[in-house]
Amino acid sequence: MTTDVSPASPDKAALRKAALARRDGLAVEVREDASRRIAETVLGLPEISDAALVAAYWPIRSEVDVRPLIGALRARGQAVALPQVTPDGLVFRLAAENEALAAGGFGLSEPGPDSPAVAPRVLLVPLAAFDRRGHRIGYGKGYYDRALARLDATGRTLALGIAFSAQETPLVPDGPHDRPLDGIVTEAGLIHPTGD
Repeated sequence: MTTDVSPASPDKAALRKAALARRDGLAVEVREDASRRIAETVLGLPEISDAALVAAYWPIRSEVDVRPLIGALRARGQAVALPQVTPDGLVFRLAAENEALAAGGFGLSEPGPDSPAVAPRVLLVPLAAFDRRGHRIGYGKGYYDRALARLDATGRTLALGIAFSAQETPLVPDGPHDRPLDGIVTEAGLIHPTGD
């Protein structure tokens, strides 16, 4: 598969739009089945099994539905954090099982400001598009990029992209400060980044 996009001529907006259109075009049943397979893969990863705390996300639109995965993590006794969008960037807060989530910006559901803030070492990262090198395109606001830079300042954080295979693109334009994911989990399994 070839691409006309190179790091010298990035068009992340077009790649984002195309990948999201492919994701949106998946039938609901396909997304549900793929989300189940993604959850099974994530739950089987030793890096996840060993983590006392895992940061996830509450799905919006046609994102991979990680809510059953969140339930399975909690059932194993693992704490779950969810991101809260603040003027200073993402703050990860503990999300208790029966705690009501608040409406946040961008249509997000997030823990309230009274939930304890935490610094997770394992993040399940939503994305719009990804490539086999581990680079991702988010939704254009840079929240996860800044959060990972902050968390990595105290030791590398494990960042796993969560996506459908349809969101893969041949090449995500990246710059010298872009931090690749440590892996991407799709319904086809775990993708180990190939590096640059």
